[in-house]
Amino acid sequence: MAEITPSQLSQIADDTHDFRPMRGVRNPHLQTMLPRLIRRRLQFEPWWQRLELPDGDFVDLAWSEEPNQAKHKPRLVVFHGLEGSLHSPYAHGLVHAAKQRGWLGVVMHFRGCSGIPNRLNRIYHSGETEDGTWFLHWLRKEFGPAPTAAVGYSLGGNMLGCLLAKADESLPVDAAVIVSAPLVLEACSYHMDKGFSRVYQRYLLNLLKANAARKLRAYPGSLPTTLPALRKLRRIREFDDLITAKIHGFADALDYYRRCSAMPVLPDIRKPTLIIHAKDDPFMDNNVIPDVGQLPANIQYQLTEHGGHVGFVGGTLRRPEMWLEKRIPDWLSAYLERR
Repeated sequence: MAEITPSQLSQIADDTHDFRPMRGVRNPHLQTMLPRLIRRRLQFEPWWQRLELPDGDFVDLAWSEEPNQAKHKPRLVVFHGLEGSLHSPYAHGLVHAAKQRGWLGVVMHFRGCSGIPNRLNRIYHSGETEDGTWFLHWLRKEFGPAPTAAVGYSLGGNMLGCLLAKADESLPVDAAVIVSAPLVLEACSYHMDKGFSRVYQRYLLNLLKANAARKLRAYPGSLPTTLPALRKLRRIREFDDLITAKIHGFADALDYYRRCSAMPVLPDIRKPTLIIHAKDDPFMDNNVIPDVGQLPANIQYQLTEHGGHVGFVGGTLRRPEMWLEKRIPDWLSAYLERR
C-alpha cells in the first residue's frame, strides 16, 4: 500500500506485531504468491453439495465433512475472492484449520466459480449480498441453530462487509472476519493499473475471461458480449463495464464500484467483526484503510506491516506457518466455542 499518514496510524490499534513474516520473505509479492506453493493440495476430503436457489440458479458448497453428521458443531462459512474457490489456498487452508478445531467448515462458491457455469444471465460481484444472506439463513433453517461465523477474503470480504451492513438482527451470524478486502473499489481499480500490480490484474482478468467464455459456450447469449469482444479486454474495469455492470443494473463500472464499496457502510455493521489488512498489499493502497474513529466498537481493525494480499506467511522455509489459519480461528473461538 501507499505510505500511511501519522493520523491514520494513530487510529489503528497497536497490534501489528502479531504477524511476523517468514525471514527473508517480507517482500509483498512473495507473501502474496507463496501460499500457492505451500498450500497446493487439500488436507482433507471435501463433501460437495449443489444448492438450488429460489430463482432457479445454483451455488456449489464444499464442506469439511458431511454436514448432517456435524450439524451440532460450530460453523465457519468462507466467502472466497475474485474467481476463487475451495482450491484457493486461503479457502481450503482455513476450512482445514476449522476442521482441526472441531468446527464444521464450508465454502459457498459464488455463481459460476465451482467450475460449472451457472444457468441464469448473471454472475456475481463485490456487492452481490443476496446469495450469501440467503445461504446463511438456509444454513440455520436446514441444520438448526449453532454458533456461526463468516469469513470473507478480498472480493468476498468486501461483499461480506456489505452483507453485514445491510443485515438485521435476524442474520444467523455470531461474528465475522474480513481479510484483504478492496473496501473502496474505484480506488483499487486505478491502483491495479500501476506498476507490478498490472501483473496481478492480467492474471485475474484472464481468469474472468476464461470463466465468461465457458459460460458463453454453455449458454450462448447469457452475457452481453461475444467471445471476440471478450478476448480484447485489457483491464478488469473494462470487464466490469462490458459485463458486470450491464447484467446487474449498474450504469457502468464506476457506478458499480461506487455503489458496492463496503467502506461507506462499515459503521452500519452490528455484528462483532475483525478486519485485517497489510500495509504492503499490492492490490490496493491506503484508500482502503478505514477511519477507525468512525467505526463502531464491535469492529476491530488490524493493519500489519507485511503480509501482501491474503498472504501472511510466517515461520521458516522448513516449517512455514499460515498466520491467518491461526489468527482467524483464535479470534473467532470466543464466539464459536461459548458454552
